[in-house]
Amino acid sequence: MPYLNTGLATLSDQLVLACILLYVLAMIGYALQLGFGHLSTARPVGALLANSSAPAGGSGADDHANVSHPRWAAVAGTAAMLLCWLGWTANLGAVLARGIAVARWPWGNMYEFIVAMSFGAVTAFLFMQLRHPMRFLGPFVCVAATLGLGFAVRYLHVQAGPVMPALNTYWIAIHVSAAVVASGLFIVAGVTGILYLVRKSSSVRLPSRSELELVAHRAIVIAFPIWTFAVIAGALWADKAWGRYWGWDPKEIWAFITWITYAAYLHARVTAGWRGTSATIVQLVGLATLLFNLIGVNMFIAGLHSYAGLPG
Repeated sequence: MPYLNTGLATLSDQLVLACILLYVLAMIGYALQLGFGHLSTARPVGALLANSSAPAGGSGADDHANVSHPRWAAVAGTAAMLLCWLGWTANLGAVLARGIAVARWPWGNMYEFIVAMSFGAVTAFLFMQLRHPMRFLGPFVCVAATLGLGFAVRYLHVQAGPVMPALNTYWIAIHVSAAVVASGLFIVAGVTGILYLVRKSSSVRLPSRSELELVAHRAIVIAFPIWTFAVIAGALWADKAWGRYWGWDPKEIWAFITWITYAAYLHARVTAGWRGTSATIVQLVGLATLLFNLIGVNMFIAGLHSYAGLPG
């Protein structure tokens, strides 16, 4: 009889719902500070461009340095940070409770993976925020995490339970954990890339395009080798499970397409000097292939990886 702690499984589901609520409240707080607060507390104002050749102009912050800002906006920003950390804690608790409830690594199906991926995206944002003031990303990352969790709860939720034997291995801890971390960073880069494309030249509430591009680039530089490791670990796992490193399975193909796209982005920046809109579009294509690989392949394409545990 497979082990199952129904109390912890229920707690995990409840923590996911609490996490969604906390992320929504944090999103509102971040948005209020971004819209009405002092810019230097919500965005880098050139700090990210230290030791970089990119120009820091175009932010418009200096023109608003002496403008009076309501105190409640700063309070909203501080509350948003606290709520985001509380949401992160609930997200972590949901992952841990699910794993302990079933005595296995808690990303054996689509629902569990998206809960973990949302956790990875918020983790990437919060720990980047510890080094540089990047609260401008807060409302957008919280939106992405909330949408991901909401989609998982509404359409992908399955009861906690055992997984197929192929997933009962230490390789899931190595391969999928790396994919979760890399995906979180790629999502942060993608959110920043979208902001880059929609930012108007007259905007003073968002960082300059140079700053936005640098944030995205640094996230990808960290994420790419982790994704590379995930692909290699996946090949080693495939050899152990199926007796071959590569079999042109849809999941393998799309993981490789994602790798190729981000490799092209990094290569073009170094060799051809690609910057700006062209480079941003390439990395957003990479994000699209990543999301299709993680969600679309499991939902719409049959293959050896078709064990997503989708609800019937």
